Amino acid sequence: MKADIITSLALVLLSLAAVRGETPAPLPEMRWADESSGKPFSKDPSVIRFGDAYLMYYSLPGAQNGVGGWSVGIARSKDLTHWEKAGTLKPAQDCDKKGLAAPAAWVRGGKVHLFYQTYGNGPKDAICHAWSEDGIHFTRNPENPVFAPTGDWTVGRAIDAEVYPVGDRLFLWFATRDPAMKVQMQGVAAAPLDSDYGRSQWKQLSDGPVLKPELPWEKNCIEAASVMRRDGKLWMFYAGGYNNEPQQIGVAWSTDGIRWQRLSDKPFLPNGPPGSWNSSESGHPGVFNDTDGTTHLFYQGNNDRGKTWYLSRVRVVWKDGVPTLGK
Repeated sequence: MKADIITSLALVLLSLAAVRGETPAPLPEMRWADESSGKPFSKDPSVIRFGDAYLMYYSLPGAQNGVGGWSVGIARSKDLTHWEKAGTLKPAQDCDKKGLAAPAAWVRGGKVHLFYQTYGNGPKDAICHAWSEDGIHFTRNPENPVFAPTGDWTVGRAIDAEVYPVGDRLFLWFATRDPAMKVQMQGVAAAPLDSDYGRSQWKQLSDGPVLKPELPWEKNCIEAASVMRRDGKLWMFYAGGYNNEPQQIGVAWSTDGIRWQRLSDKPFLPNGPPGSWNSSESGHPGVFNDTDGTTHLFYQGNNDRGKTWYLSRVRVVWKDGVPTLGK
């Protein structure tokens, strides 16, 4: 019934656009949202291939399925376009009792490792870790939270975890704020690749941000790093600007994971034009390199200033060694 109503509404909007002589912006092949909160609302995608399917982890708001705070939703797909809800990671420890969000999934040794942030603690939010044999049911690290930054450049907060192996270490990029809680920027830490990723294993690699907002479109925020390797370089897709300012996606590259250089002074994936599904923002990237060598960029968007949030995907095509937007 709900699908019929949505289809009917879409037809009405198309008809109105035709009467006004307008060409409505086409919807992307993938535009998906979890509706368990009572409305379409999914943020912060992270996608992996696990077994014979793809799994996507994302942030869910509170007041759904009996959960008061934020939680992490899990969806499954066979084609990276059509998704079905497969599970939820709910608050279960004292550190995340107010909520958890912004997952980063990574596969090693047949296990899914999930890094995520506590939610609702302001400057005290930090990074947690859990692992799973099936990608759905997780065991929490008893030392959670496992990481928060130190130094006079940061308020001590860590959110939006991203992990990727560099040599014999697992790098952890995180977003933090300055002591005034106004400017969001990227830091980095690392733990031995063969460790348990507990609190004592992480070493901060820089006494300052590795990437901070400098361009006009980045405003006061760089967050949501998503990292992959190609042709000997690490590539970071990141979000610039806070939600709906609009938030847009940029790209930087590095050879060591610490010193980064922007690919361009313009957004790689901007928000959509007026009337499009993502006119309020294209944000919080999640890059995914498939086993066939194709690269896909997942991201969040909306056109109502954050009343709803959908997840989508675009192809990334590599030309002359640099990423470009495909279809």
